[in-house]
Amino acid sequence: MDYNGDSKVYSTLNQLNIPFEYLAHPPAPTVEIAAQYWKNLDAAHCKNLFFRNHKGNKHYLVVFDYRQSLNIRDLEQRLKQGKLSFASPERMMRYLGLTPGSVSPFGLVNDTENHVHLFIDKTLKDAERISFHPNLNTASLVISTANFLRYLEWTGNTFEFLELY
Repeated sequence: MDYNGDSKVYSTLNQLNIPFEYLAHPPAPTVEIAAQYWKNLDAAHCKNLFFRNHKGNKHYLVVFDYRQSLNIRDLEQRLKQGKLSFASPERMMRYLGLTPGSVSPFGLVNDTENHVHLFIDKTLKDAERISFHPNLNTASLVISTANFLRYLEWTGNTFEFLELY
């Protein structure tokens, strides 16, 4: 089967023996657009935001349920990294190999130096299944949360669960 998205994502999932459910859909650069295609997917659907600190030397991927909103100011205070801002499309490409509208933890397959740190909302720990774009916003993949954690361990990137709201 031909899959939309980054072939590295699929080869990595296959290498790790991680089964996934695949759904092709029209381009969905925002979660509001994507949500209309997720109606029949039983999973926690995520919003993924890519930030940099004020010095530009640290980058963070923040993952949380798409129905929630993130208090960036609160996150800044807890991280003590100064002001956070959205990373530029150039930084997104450099560190994750992604373009705006396709941000996903699956972009970590391209972060060979493990530069990006993940903050994952702790409520997602309780989800049975979780979904992300496969580095292109014309599809969604669903995997078990346990397998998502296995994938994160494989990437070597640091991550932690936080209470984000």
